[in-house]
Amino acid sequence: MPLGALRPTPLVEQATDRLREQIVGEEWPVGTKLPGETSLARILGVGRSTVREALRALAGAGLVQARQGSGVFVIATSPREDWSSRLRRAAVADVYEVRMVMEVEAAQLAARRRTDEDLGAIESALAGRRSASDGSSAEFVDADIALHAAVVAAAHNPVLTALFTEFVPALRQGLIDLVDLLDLRADEPNHGDAGHAALVDAIAEGDAEAAGRALREELRQTLTQLQAA
Repeated sequence: MPLGALRPTPLVEQATDRLREQIVGEEWPVGTKLPGETSLARILGVGRSTVREALRALAGAGLVQARQGSGVFVIATSPREDWSSRLRRAAVADVYEVRMVMEVEAAQLAARRRTDEDLGAIESALAGRRSASDGSSAEFVDADIALHAAVVAAAHNPVLTALFTEFVPALRQGLIDLVDLLDLRADEPNHGDAGHAALVDAIAEGDAEAAGRALREELRQTLTQLQAA
């Protein structure tokens, strides 16, 4: 596909897409040196800063590499799969196993580090989970995730918080499907309340071992159901 002037907006996204098409379509094979920024800007009808941002995005996708004093070269014709994409493709049970490792540690840290404000947020989230027991499966799962997010936040580790945030989209629909498939809330609308209450109590008391144990058991039960589904 030949290069050509772009529509006015959004310019960076359009420039990135147009250059990616050239690379993925092997119009520019691996090893090709791309035209300079000035030439690309003129061909695409954009400013050099837009071209620079597009090239940065392509480099982040693993398609091109800037070589000091030599220019920008194509190093692959298939984008590198990012973490979010990999999570979306992964089996929910596989994601859940990693979630267990991460969240149990977060719960133990939360018991040691939580502030009064953190505890208030966790207790409010537990109340929200209970209130959502009268709602749809999606509402209940969202409230459950909100409680777990509050626990992770109380660990005061930004890396754990970021990892949990990445995991949520991969988990949410799988959990909704599980609740509906196994009809988990038919006899117990507030499914898992005792385990979550034990977790909150342990964090309130500062008992890291009990917090980890309560969450590990709660998550293990769900993982068993996921693996059997």
